[in-house]
Amino acid sequence: MSARLDRSLAAALVSGARPYIFAVIAVLALLPLLNLIVPPSSAFYLPDFAIKLVGKWLCFAILALAIDLVWGYVGILSLGHGAFFTLGGYAMGMHLMREIGDRGVYKNPVLPDFMVFLNWKELPWYWWGFDSFPFALLMIVLVPGLLAFVFGWLAFRSRITGVYLSIITQAMTYALMLAFFRNDMGFGGNNGLTDFKDLLGFALNTDATRAGLYWTSLAALILTFLLCRFVIRSKTGRVLTAVRDAESRVRFLGYSVTNYKLFAFVLSAMIAGVAGALYVPQVGIINPSEFSPGASIEAVIWVAVGGRGSLVGAILGAFVVNGVKSWLTSTAPEYWLFILGSLFVIVTLFLPRGLIGLFGRANGKPKITKPTLANLSAMLGTPAPAGAPAAGAKEPRP
Repeated sequence: MSARLDRSLAAALVSGARPYIFAVIAVLALLPLLNLIVPPSSAFYLPDFAIKLVGKWLCFAILALAIDLVWGYVGILSLGHGAFFTLGGYAMGMHLMREIGDRGVYKNPVLPDFMVFLNWKELPWYWWGFDSFPFALLMIVLVPGLLAFVFGWLAFRSRITGVYLSIITQAMTYALMLAFFRNDMGFGGNNGLTDFKDLLGFALNTDATRAGLYWTSLAALILTFLLCRFVIRSKTGRVLTAVRDAESRVRFLGYSVTNYKLFAFVLSAMIAGVAGALYVPQVGIINPSEFSPGASIEAVIWVAVGGRGSLVGAILGAFVVNGVKSWLTSTAPEYWLFILGSLFVIVTLFLPRGLIGLFGRANGKPKITKPTLANLSAMLGTPAPAGAPAAGAKEPRP
């Protein structure tokens, strides 16, 4: 798929769907009021679990944007983004555990309950500082970003691409899952971190706090969308899209493909960490099962169903797939995995641009331009190499 196809379809979608997008945002913003203001006897009342459920979907939509940034616009199929999501969640969970203090079961003002139960004598060094909310915020983006930087530098520097890169990202999250399941790691073992009390002095079990977390997640989703949109519309974004379409040719034009890939991968990991941090106080628990490769694969399916290479499509896919999952797991849980796999196959075969591609068909089929050296140079705003055919012309066969 060419960059011209992406830009023309995205422009048509954004310009035509902008009123609907604003309407959806307004509806999402008003949902908590149906829980806070409307009496329970009213038909318009939304129960607490519904607000928590949609709040989770908002966090999943942020994760979908993170995956779409690297897969849809750079061509990096990561099957390990659940690791970055979970690391951000653990960073928030560690802060919430330190906030409990002496209100825990064992009344220890420093050690969390699970450490007291396991006879830990002192707080591990990697828990230091998590009693400070600003420090926790820093770790939420720094830890996933640092892991992505080290992993990406080693992988991209070695020019590992395609299915091989996908496999090692999956191996990374699986290794982390096994490590965090161990009790001697100091992260709660298979039980994880739970029994949170409050955040910034606000009790987590109140309707007002629940609504505040919901609105914070919605604001974070909007800001993440705008950030990703800014990146992909910048010159850096044009280079990233060119890397996806013709990596070797972009390298021939003099760009450092490794650095551009690393930038997108690290930024995406930080976004995923923020999504995980917002997810934890709303669900009340974080455990190693979130590291499972299946969770990362499911997140990739959200993007594929919605339409990779489209930010709106990634959000749509996260809401649609998780909405269907919530319905099916309560009515026919034994069929959910079969339906999820079938949905992915159907979209791959019949809707290669995902659900969002259905809206683009009304605007006609955009012209696809072959990524020749001249076309890439024109897109990136750089001089074409000497002897290259003009933009739009066919390159001679070797």
